[in-house]
Amino acid sequence: MSSFSADEGKNRVREAADIVQVIGEVVELKKAGSSFMGRCPFHGEKTPSFSVHPQRQFFHCFGCGESGDVFSFMMKYHNFSFPDALQELATRFRVDLPKPELSEEDKKRLRQRELIYKANEVAAEIYHAYLLNNREGEGAMAYLAERGVPQWAIESFQLGYAPAPEGNNWRFLADALARKGVTEKTALEAGLVVSKQRGGVYDKFRDRIMFPIRDMSGKVVAFGGRILGDGKPKYMNSPETPVFDKSRLLYGLHMNKDSVRQAKRAVVVEGYFDLLMLSVHGVKNVVAPLGTSLTKKHVHSLRGYCDEVVLFFDGDSAGLRAAMRSVPIFLAEQVNARVALLPDGHDPDSMVREQGTEAVEKLVSDGAPLAEFLFDALVKKYGMTLEGKSHIIGELSNLIKSGTESVQRSLMVSHFSEKLGVKQSHFQAGEPPPALPVPQEDPVFIMEDRGRKPIKLSRKQRQLLDFLILYPEFFVELQAAGCEVVLRGHEAEDIINCMKELDTGGNLTPELLVNSLGNAGARDYVAKLLMEESAFSSPESGEEWARGMCDELIEWLKSFLQTQSSKELQEQIAEAQRRGDTALLMELLKRKQEMRKIVICRTTC
Repeated sequence: MSSFSADEGKNRVREAADIVQVIGEVVELKKAGSSFMGRCPFHGEKTPSFSVHPQRQFFHCFGCGESGDVFSFMMKYHNFSFPDALQELATRFRVDLPKPELSEEDKKRLRQRELIYKANEVAAEIYHAYLLNNREGEGAMAYLAERGVPQWAIESFQLGYAPAPEGNNWRFLADALARKGVTEKTALEAGLVVSKQRGGVYDKFRDRIMFPIRDMSGKVVAFGGRILGDGKPKYMNSPETPVFDKSRLLYGLHMNKDSVRQAKRAVVVEGYFDLLMLSVHGVKNVVAPLGTSLTKKHVHSLRGYCDEVVLFFDGDSAGLRAAMRSVPIFLAEQVNARVALLPDGHDPDSMVREQGTEAVEKLVSDGAPLAEFLFDALVKKYGMTLEGKSHIIGELSNLIKSGTESVQRSLMVSHFSEKLGVKQSHFQAGEPPPALPVPQEDPVFIMEDRGRKPIKLSRKQRQLLDFLILYPEFFVELQAAGCEVVLRGHEAEDIINCMKELDTGGNLTPELLVNSLGNAGARDYVAKLLMEESAFSSPESGEEWARGMCDELIEWLKSFLQTQSSKELQEQIAEAQRRGDTALLMELLKRKQEMRKIVICRTTC
């Protein structure tokens, strides 16, 4: 162990760690000048605004404001503590660390994680060896052969077998682990054994084909077991542990991530064997949730690797419900998703074996867009009678509210109302469509020191302000689109006023801006942004991206200002009604109708 200080060890790890490699494992990054760009893994977005700068070993999201070094990313994305992130990176990039100055609690937790990882790795080896080398594993091998699983796949996936109890011996794994130095306490914490009421333990998995589950670093964190015969449950997973969170991990993603990236598409199936057999037949861009429905964390993980997700589910009621439950998640995360339902009586395993890889790939490619699939399923369920349409509108209204962007919601309202032949107002519970409210976003505090009152900006307001500072060449366009109105009343207004003065003299640059600001809080904000953000300053890194981002911000400004105008007009109408001013009321209602026509034209023309 080296004798240098803990701070020096941290610096050595930071210097040795390749932040592009670390982040690139979960985010699809593309070279852009001296930096790399991708879609942020911490918030939903269509236009990539997440930048990784290898020279400074720093990442910054222009959309949500998240930024930091490789340690920050590991802690936020993988839910690591700092000691865990430090140790993980040191191990990966082969940096010897001095003994960390940790609390006793931290030391205990780190040791527990290391022991659980070891127990799972040893258990995977035991199960795998038993399948290959023991006579009792012949039945499991015969089952795999019958399913068409070749020897190379057994080795590649490290499949194993947990034997059935012989007599009263329910401790096959517990005893085998003990012989390898794994204690009962650790086996319990890893979810490999279960406590008896009268003391002692017994194996959790018995008479099952075993599938090791790996995290994105390749470590075994849990197991899934498929029973041989007719017992229940058919599939059993490890319980959650300090190293296993089933709402975050997807089976197969560690192994298939390169195929998902290459295809720019992830195919989501329901079970281990579905994934295994598709992989055996050459369909490798496949993942599977671990006995749960898809979660927001799952979609977050997939968004870093591909442009679209296809749900490849059975056509039964359970498959339909699973697809429907996922709609709000994909809308909220702004990830393109489609549904490919299997023919009756088929699962991915049976279909690929009977009809071949080309049939599967065609079915996946022809999948219906998720929202369209949901609409068709609701029509099939309720029909197009008056009562049926009422049920459909009720369910679609909840779906529409789950969208995160007002433009997206407006388009859905217009689209579905036309298909149903009803007025858009039926989706809006009395609100004037399609001027939909701007989503409430988490505030970002741009100044909270020096005893001053914190200034709040929404995520989108902060995105707009940062873009103006770092790309002043678009200031005139965004000013014409109404950026001053959106940022009025904030300390950001001082920044905008200063930019206007500098632009008049032809001297608007980020460097001159920070030197010209008289307001200390605003100056601190701009200086901090410029110190932390260098990737966007490279002319090569973002000309095309910046143009797209500017256009996106202009569209958002139009939507925001339309919403504000609609709200003010509605308040004026209410006031005219209260006062009984019929002439003014009729004029305001006419303006409201004209405004609605303009917005409908913008969203549908």
